[in-house]
Amino acid sequence: MTLSRRRFCILTADAATLPLLARIAWAESYPSRPVHIIVGFPAGGTSDIVARVVGQWLSERLGQQFVVENRPGAGSNLAAEAVASANPDGYTLLLVGGANTINATLFDKLSFDFLRDIRAVASVFETPLVVEINPSVPVQTIPEFIAYAKANPGKLNFATPGVGTPPHVAGELFRMTTGVNFVHVPYRGTGPMLTDLIAGHVQVAFDPLPASIEQIRAGKLRALGVTTAKRSEALPDIPSVGEHVSGYDASNWYGFAAPTKTPAEIVSRLNTEINAALTDPKIRARFIELGGTPLASSPADFAKFVANDTEKWAKVIRAANIKPN
Repeated sequence: MTLSRRRFCILTADAATLPLLARIAWAESYPSRPVHIIVGFPAGGTSDIVARVVGQWLSERLGQQFVVENRPGAGSNLAAEAVASANPDGYTLLLVGGANTINATLFDKLSFDFLRDIRAVASVFETPLVVEINPSVPVQTIPEFIAYAKANPGKLNFATPGVGTPPHVAGELFRMTTGVNFVHVPYRGTGPMLTDLIAGHVQVAFDPLPASIEQIRAGKLRALGVTTAKRSEALPDIPSVGEHVSGYDASNWYGFAAPTKTPAEIVSRLNTEINAALTDPKIRARFIELGGTPLASSPADFAKFVANDTEKWAKVIRAANIKPN
């Protein structure tokens, strides 16, 4: 049997569309079983709360359980490694954040490449860090703090929850942009750091707002500025550092990602549903209560944001010669 050229072209075109149609049908039936959200930090922290709030929304909207699994260790690298090597079928997601973009440069022997092996799905939430001091430090504003630090070089102890953490690199960025000189004192976690800051054993910290907002409201700590470009709705009277230090901007952010070869149709569906969650008044209120702001984006815009954040912290880490413990 001889096929006409027209008939041959039609059959060829039909054959070419079959894989696309199959992928679309697969995405429409997704998810058909529970989805696992891997979180690189212990239960109870901000990253865990964000994952559970959005996971519950997705469970209700998509009719399958989105199960949060906490896999802490190596500054969240264990969780990222697990997702980077997972089957790219949309059933394993990663709660990503600023720690991941920092770790991409901080650790030079990772078994995965964060930008290459992890695919951005949707941003969710951005929260400032807050420049906070023990009230015994005789300053009230960021300019006064800079002047005081320069007049007393090396006499202020700068506390962080660990080497290479977002508070650490945010403080190093402040040091680089202002020329102040303070002594880095790393702790093993936010809890002991805040205990010593309140007691006056250390004088300043750059802390994620959710962790210390109650101590600020109670007067146990004095907030000088938030590190995001805009002021925080949770502390509207506290200026941003950028109002006094041109170009300074640092944030703690969270979003969802997947193995890099996860089909675009599934990524798009997840992005649509997560963005819908960010318009829900209850979810928005919960995130504002945590001291942050909902952060919606397309997968492409989120990927660009992640790449830019990785590049920014790479410059700080190299300039400050930060090495992991």
